[in-house]
Amino acid sequence: MNNFKLVLNLSLRNLWRQRRRNSILLVAITVAIGGVIVLNSLIRGMQVQMVDSVVENLSGHIKMHAPNYRDDPSMERGFVLDPRGVERAIEGLPVLGWAARISIPAVIMSERETRGATLIGVDPDQEHISIISRFELEGESLKSASDSRILVGRALVEELRTKLGRRIVITTLDSNGMSKEIGFRIAGVYDAESESFEKSLVFSGRNALQELLGSSKVTEVSIRLKTRYAQKEDFEQVRDSFLELDVLDWQQANPIVAFMYNTVNLVIYIWLGIVLGALVFGLVNTLITAVLERIREFGLFRAVGMRPRIIIAQVVSESVCLMLLGIVFGVTGSLLIFAWLHNGIDLSAFASGVEMMGMSSQMKPALVAHDVLVVVLVSVVLAVVASFYPARRAVRMNPLDALRH
Repeated sequence: MNNFKLVLNLSLRNLWRQRRRNSILLVAITVAIGGVIVLNSLIRGMQVQMVDSVVENLSGHIKMHAPNYRDDPSMERGFVLDPRGVERAIEGLPVLGWAARISIPAVIMSERETRGATLIGVDPDQEHISIISRFELEGESLKSASDSRILVGRALVEELRTKLGRRIVITTLDSNGMSKEIGFRIAGVYDAESESFEKSLVFSGRNALQELLGSSKVTEVSIRLKTRYAQKEDFEQVRDSFLELDVLDWQQANPIVAFMYNTVNLVIYIWLGIVLGALVFGLVNTLITAVLERIREFGLFRAVGMRPRIIIAQVVSESVCLMLLGIVFGVTGSLLIFAWLHNGIDLSAFASGVEMMGMSSQMKPALVAHDVLVVVLVSVVLAVVASFYPARRAVRMNPLDALRH
């Protein structure tokens, strides 16, 4: 204990003795630690938005299709829904809700233009789990699953050069694979954050669409959990209950977004390694300079009988104390910046690129305690490692040579 107090007192005095140099190094450590935490929170926010966007945009955490439906989406590859079977499969899971839908490709014709899109039959009472329930609408929403009207995105309405209340004709394939033309009246025009979403998806009542297409089948069931990420055992419980269907988690259903999501984890650790690695080089150079300036001092300590391990501990403790002080300032500063940015950053100027990554135009940071803890622990470990070489150099010199330096 006495040795510890001696080492700590000597370290604090030496830090104060070289105020200018240590202040510059402290600022560098603070900026590096704070910058890493802030950037990590922005990257994590992007990652969280990817997941939320995919889950809300009709995918859910778990999705079920008939085999080969994804290769050839059509009513022919639908399946008959057993609601009681779904309820049994999700029993005991933290489920927010589930929805059965029809999703088939279609050609949409107005009086002036023709466009391709996906026609989706929904039950509005089940869609509290998706973005459909939060649409900003001009006109009316669908009243029930038997509503035979249609919701069209604003961007698609503009491309079709039509408007609310007009009739459009949709051509698609029925349950027998035969082409069928169906007339719909536009009940509402919805606004979504993504323009590509508005252009590609139109919605009608599921039961009404089944009747028009001559089938009682659905093409997908989407399950959304209360948690942001589905646990492996939750997915396996549902999959084992529907062996006759293709049961996918959100990453399997959206492989491109899943790849970008997993890449983000790698980016975070690469960024952490670059910044802290540069910080270590600066710390090593500073400590070597400090050791060279204090060779006579260390020689005197050795001459009066101070053990080498005490000198090593002194140099290491100086480095760790400086790093800990930088961590405190860096973490505090990053928390203040995080609070300032809690409403998000407007990325509407880069809307097309942001949409491609499955994000909204308002990027909100997400502070993850695990990331902060990793930064703190790695910084302390690197401070010890960076100071060990200069400390070993300080005790290797002969005390008499050091005194004559």
